Amino acid sequence: MMAAFSRNVSHWGAALIPGRRHVRVLRRRPLEILYPRSEGAAAAAAGGDRVGPVTGAERRPPAAQQRWPASGSPGSAPAPAPAPAPSPRPAPPCSSASLDGLSYERALPGDKRLAKVVTIVKSKKFRDQHRKILVEGRRLITDALGAGALLQTVFFSTVDSLKELPLEKLKHVKLIKVKFEEIKMWSDLVTPQGVMGIFVRPDHPKMKYPSVQQEHSIPLFLIGDNIRDPGNLGTILRSAVAAGCSKVLLTKGCVDAWEPKVLRAGMGAHFRVPVISNLEWDVVPNYLTTSTRVHVADHSYWSAENSGVPPESHAASDQRWASSRTRQIEDQESDSEDRGSEFPLPLPEVEAQCYYHTWAQEQTAVVIGGETHGLSLEALLLAKKTQGQRLYIPMVPGVDSLNSAMAASILLFEGRRQLLSKVANVNRTKRT
Repeated sequence: MMAAFSRNVSHWGAALIPGRRHVRVLRRRPLEILYPRSEGAAAAAAGGDRVGPVTGAERRPPAAQQRWPASGSPGSAPAPAPAPAPSPRPAPPCSSASLDGLSYERALPGDKRLAKVVTIVKSKKFRDQHRKILVEGRRLITDALGAGALLQTVFFSTVDSLKELPLEKLKHVKLIKVKFEEIKMWSDLVTPQGVMGIFVRPDHPKMKYPSVQQEHSIPLFLIGDNIRDPGNLGTILRSAVAAGCSKVLLTKGCVDAWEPKVLRAGMGAHFRVPVISNLEWDVVPNYLTTSTRVHVADHSYWSAENSGVPPESHAASDQRWASSRTRQIEDQESDSEDRGSEFPLPLPEVEAQCYYHTWAQEQTAVVIGGETHGLSLEALLLAKKTQGQRLYIPMVPGVDSLNSAMAASILLFEGRRQLLSKVANVNRTKRT
């Protein structure tokens, strides 16, 4: 019977559809019932009936089913929705431990807190915005804590490096233990000490400077003018502390005093003397007494054969001691004269004097200019207003100028010598 049915079907197909290539229509796969996604899942779960044998598509792996054409194309089955991947459980950022009653955290791999904080404190814009500074090393952190600076976070690599800090001052500080490789990656030191502290940027009226520093301070002030090199500024601050200066004023144009490189070069000077930075020149006199004389460091050189006597060429007609900014203003004034200006502004004439002659009075300030930009016009105007002088250091011929930090050290210690000598003479006179 089946054989007869096959012959009849073949005869019918050959009569209606000429050509052997159309016979393959009889070889199509059997029909099957296609359910929508929601109904298909329910039917499969309920063991629903199915017409036709199990097809090869049911034996395919899920990856093959995902390559089916999208639903709606002719003769295609809808692709089954992939099962949503389970969301990974977030790993804890750290584990906790304790040391002498202080709890600290152990940062796990992937912890970005150190990188984030160091990025902030190494940018002046973010330092000003967040008012945070980075202090690295046991000694600097200890000096900052001793001066009353507010410590927020400490990153350390070993428990021994943490023990070197005053633990009694770390009770309310967040302590985070990280790998030494991370500290080395973000440190500017060749051999990092394995400890970094994040402080709130100190405010000088709230600081408690060491009493021994205040006992040996003298009425000598340092004013920084256009000091752009971090190493020079840090060294100048260190010399100011060693000479016993009472105060350090930094005008706009100087490098940020709280930059990590300046802090490192200062060796703790920031926490031993008030450092007031980012000042306009018109407010500088507010930080000085009315009797203070302001002297400026002259960048000109004088040979030893001059015997400390400035030649006539060093008068106002010789402008080698003026900064490029001063010369630029002079050029603008000459242009205004060409245009017929009736009142040109002359450069201030400040008397020059060798540094070892007497110039330090009861209240004395010294302006140190940067090596590149030199002294500004405002510094010269302030020196003339307070009857100050241009101080120069004689040198052998062929030497252009001294390093700013070296010149500052010479002038500050000479100022200290003169002030202490005057006090000693006064006391000697009183005894006689």
